[in-house]
Amino acid sequence: MANKKLVLAYSGGLDTSYCLMKLSKEGYEVHAVNINTGGFDKQQIVDMQTKAFQMGAHAYKSIDALLSFYEKVVQYLIYGNILKNNTYPLSVSAERIVQAIEIIKYAKSIGANAIAHGSTGAGNDQVRFDLIFQVMDPEIQIISPIRDLQLTREDEIKYLKENGVNLSWEKAQYSINQGLWGTSVGGKETLTSNKNLPESAYPSQVNKKTTEEVVLEFQKGELVGINGKIDSPVNNILKLQQQAKNFGIGRDTHVGDTIIGIKGRVGFEAAAPLIIIKAHHLLEKHTLSKWQQFQKEQLGNFYGMLLHEGQYLDPVMRDLEAFLANSQNTVNGMVFVTLQPYRFELKGIDSPNDLMNASFGSYGEKNIGWTADDAKGFIKIMSNQNKIYQHINKEK
Repeated sequence: MANKKLVLAYSGGLDTSYCLMKLSKEGYEVHAVNINTGGFDKQQIVDMQTKAFQMGAHAYKSIDALLSFYEKVVQYLIYGNILKNNTYPLSVSAERIVQAIEIIKYAKSIGANAIAHGSTGAGNDQVRFDLIFQVMDPEIQIISPIRDLQLTREDEIKYLKENGVNLSWEKAQYSINQGLWGTSVGGKETLTSNKNLPESAYPSQVNKKTTEEVVLEFQKGELVGINGKIDSPVNNILKLQQQAKNFGIGRDTHVGDTIIGIKGRVGFEAAAPLIIIKAHHLLEKHTLSKWQQFQKEQLGNFYGMLLHEGQYLDPVMRDLEAFLANSQNTVNGMVFVTLQPYRFELKGIDSPNDLMNASFGSYGEKNIGWTADDAKGFIKIMSNQNKIYQHINKEK
């Protein structure tokens, strides 16, 4: 190629370090780009830059995508109360979508005609990355050395050592992927069906033994305040995570169907996401109609499934987002939460839009808006459909 400018989705790990050195030695002008969706602090970004240039990068850039991640994906995961298989808040799959979008946008901005990532051929990320890249730029060349060459860790380490890189690439006992919307944890236990991750596998250790009260304030479905202090939703997520992780809250193991058709199992730690989703859902139970809640449950699950499988750019996703956002107009108020070791309790809500308004009566206690005869007539008419069916089909 006359133009060999290439953008590499770079994380600083073994796979992307191999890709960086391999591609640079093949004559590509490699622009190593890290998309920060909440998993890297300032020092880690500096260290990553040093390593990138050591591997032969022509340029290095770190893009802060926290706000983009929230606005494009996370807010809709909250609006939809989305937990994959009623368990997993889609921590990693949600991140990959935004990372892929930011990578391809950057590649187009600098005129690159090739893009690379370090995914293997055995996981979901290859699908998410390639789908986004192909839809946003059908002409761009996608290079994936680890997948294409079917390399082992030993192959990669040997190559790097032969080219003068003697960094320690010792495989960690547990694979950790941290971001704004939770941390995934993979290890030998998650490769089985009967073993659970040990306490030591989780990045946060329990150091709180008592209880703490937290008040979460929502406006139109967004978390705008904690304990009376108003802040941006992103900052509130970070603050709640920092507080709740000390209790060991939000740990579980997700079992699900991968995009490529096999079952997968992964541990995760997502204190803030689980608290926020459950608190938000409780507030919705008080402020939304029966049919709003019913439709949201169906469409939220559908949205989460498509997101998980990398179909973020399908136009139906924008339709679903419009529905989810519109449903939040009355989701306002405070939710009272108690944090305890390994669990949390939702105590109740206070909302100006609470449909448990006593002026219409109290469930099982007192009716104000109707008479006894009204109730009897209502019940009689409700029974008509079944009475007719049973009468017609009584012999059957």
